[in-house]
Amino acid sequence: MTSPPIRQPVRIIGIDPGLRRTGWGVIESEGNRLVFIGCGSVEPPDDLPLASRLLAIHEGLGAVLGDLRPAEAAVEQTFVNKDGVATLKLGQARGVAMLAPAMFGIAVAEYAPNQVKKTVVGAGHADKNQIAVMLKILLPKAEPKSPDAADALAIAITHAHHRQGAALRMKVADAW
Repeated sequence: MTSPPIRQPVRIIGIDPGLRRTGWGVIESEGNRLVFIGCGSVEPPDDLPLASRLLAIHEGLGAVLGDLRPAEAAVEQTFVNKDGVATLKLGQARGVAMLAPAMFGIAVAEYAPNQVKKTVVGAGHADKNQIAVMLKILLPKAEPKSPDAADALAIAITHAHHRQGAALRMKVADAW
């Protein structure tokens, strides 16, 4: 009789992209156990031109990735709002949020905002307060200083719960 393989903890970074604040949250997942590692946000000055803000986001995320060394990454998908220009700019920040881990050789999964809310709270239309309450339960040591950092932790938790399925989807997509 052989013993089952020992599960190795996997370090996951969740990223909530934004031009004003890009939130990040890092957890470790081992089976059903989640451990808080760190969280924060990259906040480029508002008066910088767009290209410089994107560079600041890239450099900030690069520093976090270099320091905390996650093995997997997850980014929230962009929701389309009524302001097309704002949506395009958010898409550029999201591109940088996906590029930074990719440059470290880290695969990036994507999750819709409703899927993140449903995974963490149990309802796809939960508000920020409900997410904050559940984060205190799931990651008692986490004290995110901004809603963006809290959202990033929720994205990381979502990936921890769905990572097997995400890996399979990515493998199937690569095969096509």
